Amino acid sequence: MNVDEAARTCEGVLEAIGSAVIGERELFETILTAVVGQGHVLLEDVPGTGKTLTARTLATALDLEFARIQFTPDLLPADITGTHVYDEHAGEFSFEAGPIFANVVLADEINRAPPKTQAALLEAMGEGQVSIGGETRDLPDPFFVIATQNPVEQEGTFPLPEAQVDRFMVKTKMGYPDRAGDLELLDRRASRDSRTPTVGSVVDRESVLDLQSVPETVAVEPPIREYLVDVCRATRDDERVDVGISPRGLQRLFEASRARATLSGRDYVAPEDVRAVVHPVLDHRLVLTTEADVRGVDPRTVVESALESVPVPSMDD
Repeated sequence: MNVDEAARTCEGVLEAIGSAVIGERELFETILTAVVGQGHVLLEDVPGTGKTLTARTLATALDLEFARIQFTPDLLPADITGTHVYDEHAGEFSFEAGPIFANVVLADEINRAPPKTQAALLEAMGEGQVSIGGETRDLPDPFFVIATQNPVEQEGTFPLPEAQVDRFMVKTKMGYPDRAGDLELLDRRASRDSRTPTVGSVVDRESVLDLQSVPETVAVEPPIREYLVDVCRATRDDERVDVGISPRGLQRLFEASRARATLSGRDYVAPEDVRAVVHPVLDHRLVLTTEADVRGVDPRTVVESALESVPVPSMDD
């Protein structure tokens, strides 16, 4: 699959999602960028904004196996990874796979799970495998996690540690639909035949794997590489920041920029590709100082300051 074919495929997936889910195209592009870039997504928003429908529709459009895990305070690691069950007839233990063994996993309200369970998901996201009973088992390929958390209700939650948050390529929000979107929701609800939109498969599993390999062919010229490095380094020098963008964060920005160029049908990364992904990739990785937190500083503002401090490279030959 070349870049042009990949861009057409992505456009078909975006159209499928947009036909079923009422939301901003920019959001769907951000999520699909993570899929193409082989990353994971953290969705932070209030309940009822369509997070589950978005994840399920994405899995259907990509013809991938979907699993939803409702995270609760009493959820154990074995509840998501699986466990060994004794078979009386065979007289031996057999492995019963948990819901994590799917291509697209929706980790709903992830911050309600205890740290030990979050750690099990961390291994799965970072390594593409889980350790169960002393054995290491590979997860399906492709493997993609969409995790959600409610930013308003904090009672009974376990805030995600920095190491867990850093595993997500992008963090974004669904947001409320506009007025036209709200009206369309009511129109769908009024007509019981159309209230639950469905989509068909746009591609198959093998095509998804091919699609994920395309960004590796996208060129990132030295001026763009320097631009990525300098923007990330600028966050480390900001006095409002306690922990700036890590080397892993820099790599994720590099990967997401190539994936976004793929969506645009370009075989090279342009500054606009970086701008399109810089906030979803970088904002959630910053750890602000206590003083900045007290003053209500927004990480987005810090990233914008970093962007303004670095000259945008020219793409002229």
